[in-house]
Amino acid sequence: MDLSTPPPDLYGRPRADRFFERLTAFSDWYTPAMGRPGLRRNPRRPQTRPTPPLTVVVTSHEPIAADVVELRLADPSGAPLPGWQPGARILLTLPSGRERHYSLCGDPADRHFYRIAVRRIADGGGGSTEVHDELHAGVRLTVRRPRNGFAFCGEPRVLLLAGGIGITPLLPMARAARRAGVDWRLVHTGRDAASLPFTDELRALDPTRVEIRTDDVHGVPDAADLLSRAPQGAAVYACGPAPMLSAVQRALDASPAASLHVERFGAPPIVDGRPFTIRLGADGPELTVPADRSALDVARELRPDLPYSCHQGFCGTCRLTVRSGTPEHRDRRLTEDERAAGALLPCVSRAAEGETLVLEV
Repeated sequence: MDLSTPPPDLYGRPRADRFFERLTAFSDWYTPAMGRPGLRRNPRRPQTRPTPPLTVVVTSHEPIAADVVELRLADPSGAPLPGWQPGARILLTLPSGRERHYSLCGDPADRHFYRIAVRRIADGGGGSTEVHDELHAGVRLTVRRPRNGFAFCGEPRVLLLAGGIGITPLLPMARAARRAGVDWRLVHTGRDAASLPFTDELRALDPTRVEIRTDDVHGVPDAADLLSRAPQGAAVYACGPAPMLSAVQRALDASPAASLHVERFGAPPIVDGRPFTIRLGADGPELTVPADRSALDVARELRPDLPYSCHQGFCGTCRLTVRSGTPEHRDRRLTEDERAAGALLPCVSRAAEGETLVLEV
């Protein structure tokens, strides 16, 4: 990985040159303005087309820790897969139609396969159970190309904090940091040694920079203690359960670290939430959304078939249409035009207290 280049965009492509982006935008405006009505864009600029998904085949399905399996996904023809950088995710469409995001935990330099690791969550939405029980070697899947909302910037000093399966996006970051020669540390925490994947692989990177902490031996980790391992002015990259991430955020200011980047397993805490109402369909039932719950979670109690994936306003899987009412958009996905047309991501977006949103489902 070349850390001298900026992180890619969400699709893993290099960033466009800003000067030429502005020049092209000016040309798009200027050309029709010069007496050519009806020409709405520069004809030399290629038409934007949706990025097509990939078809991959499961080449291996191996248990690597208690309730954790590792999958390797390859192009059926053996062709190289699209490139990616540490922190990237792929979106799998499972045989059932469920869609789930998983962080890539392999080596970006090896484009022969994508590697993911999935922990079984018995009381989850069924996606992890399906991965464990049905995605054996030979199964073909549709995969959305890698996107990166947790890009590793390769700062001179780095602390990587992983909780359990949260090691998946951080493992490629550790490799990248080692190759770049930056000052890095990694701490992997979990219930016990049997539950932690990739322990041997991590220690092989550099046993002096990798620390494995388990609750049964070291006790439940304290966020301030974990952050004390950060070199002065370091950037912290953390991925793990919500309580761990919240504790790290609270302890950051008193630590040697200078910045924090996080990747969550699920929904972030609701901030400034107010109760409001949703109606599923024009003549459907009205449901109260409490201040501390999402509209998606409330709607799924009545309609468990509603799709979802990231719970963070990132992927767009749970997208619904607002037929009436004024939403408060809190997602990181929809454009202003999409919002104006009524699109809503109910996993994070809300409404003012007392407002009723009528949703088309």
